[in-house]
Amino acid sequence: DYGHVGLTLRSHPVSFLRADLRRRRIVTCQEAMQARDKRWLEAAGLVLVRQRPGSAKGVMFLTMEDETGAANVVVWVKVFEKFRRVLLSSAMLGVRGRIQREGEVVHLVAHELTDLSAELANVGNRDTPFPLPHGRGDEAHHGGSGIDPRGMPKTRDIVDPYEHIDRIKVKTRDLR
Repeated sequence: DYGHVGLTLRSHPVSFLRADLRRRRIVTCQEAMQARDKRWLEAAGLVLVRQRPGSAKGVMFLTMEDETGAANVVVWVKVFEKFRRVLLSSAMLGVRGRIQREGEVVHLVAHELTDLSAELANVGNRDTPFPLPHGRGDEAHHGGSGIDPRGMPKTRDIVDPYEHIDRIKVKTRDLR
């Protein structure tokens, strides 16, 4: 679901990677945003938004999310230049850095970035089953003779006027 349209009705994609991330001592976004000031840690999440406003003198602001919420990341110019390719191309990112608190505002100031997109791409191929809820009409799942005909819509042709429904890709919003 997530790979095709950018959303899913199942659990958040990162939740399926959580055990592996914990073994690597990577905390959740929520844990990162609740950590004490100046603490060093590594968090990971899906990249939602990248912003590099002209008024920020080359500083990039990044929002990433996992199954627990969002984290705000600040990437200074030197770190941006060092990890430019990873930062601009990753769908899922690991960020090692230091927590910075100013009142209610919390940022993870990046010092090292890791592309975790390959792990994200493997979520659908993992051994963990992805059970789907089954409705009344799915009698085959419950050992019945087939789909309940009462729930079947009348046959009609489905027309895709744009002829690209199987190629929909949703990308992150990169605001510059």
